[in-house]
Amino acid sequence: MRPAIRRRPFLPLFVTPAVLVAAAIVAAMAAILRYSLHAYVPGSLDVGGLTLENFTDLGRPIVLRALRDTVLICFETALITLVVGYPVAYALVRTRSVALKSVILVTAVTPLFLGEVVRTYAWTVVLGNTGFVNASLRQLGLIERPIQFMFTELGVIIALVHVTLPVMVIMLAAALAHIDRDYERAAQSLGAGPVRAFLTVTLPLSMPGVVAGFTTAFAWTFSAFATPQVIGGGKVGVVSTLVYQLGLSSFNFPVAASLSLAGLVLALGTMWAVRRAARPLEAMGGH
Repeated sequence: MRPAIRRRPFLPLFVTPAVLVAAAIVAAMAAILRYSLHAYVPGSLDVGGLTLENFTDLGRPIVLRALRDTVLICFETALITLVVGYPVAYALVRTRSVALKSVILVTAVTPLFLGEVVRTYAWTVVLGNTGFVNASLRQLGLIERPIQFMFTELGVIIALVHVTLPVMVIMLAAALAHIDRDYERAAQSLGAGPVRAFLTVTLPLSMPGVVAGFTTAFAWTFSAFATPQVIGGGKVGVVSTLVYQLGLSSFNFPVAASLSLAGLVLALGTMWAVRRAARPLEAMGGH
């Protein structure tokens, strides 16, 4: 151990924070697991004896609906973020103008520094009945009545796409930047047009970034709370808002804890299934 430390003097400096973060995560998960295995005592912050009843409560329609809607919203958000983010990342990597590259980078990454809460409240102004979107559409004569974005699943997805877009662009740009342009030139020299070269060379080689960006956007959306709570207004039920209602409204911490664990297992299982299904595509990008 000591020779390894001598060769890598900064190793403890990097390992120690990782161990502390891992310990905090384990401690938090242990506390959630402990709460989920104890009975709920109505009207009290204390918990009762050991029970598995909290997990059977997960079969209630409201919980199943929240789990289903959460997965659907996460898939839709991740997919839209991918479709929007890929052209942005492609332009960021392939443009030759330094000024344009800087503009794209700043525009794409700046939302990361604003915070989810700030961005969410900004979207309430944009998506409201008298907000920028509806006002613009009315001025153009495209609508007579405002489109209802607030307190709808569509509004939540629009705001979540804005939240996850910077991370998607960064991951896609990293994958695209590592693609050797000689592969595309070789395809074009063999008669492939720009579109065919992109579909047969660039897109397959960027698949590791596509999969990484999709799963990251999915996980980020699954854990989002401020956006569905504010934009959804309690009418768009997802796991995070339901946990909040159970824990801080009715003080049913045991069921809230069991729902948190179920959501974690569902999120990890879904991401594992996505990555497993995408392995052939990632393998294409490795060749």
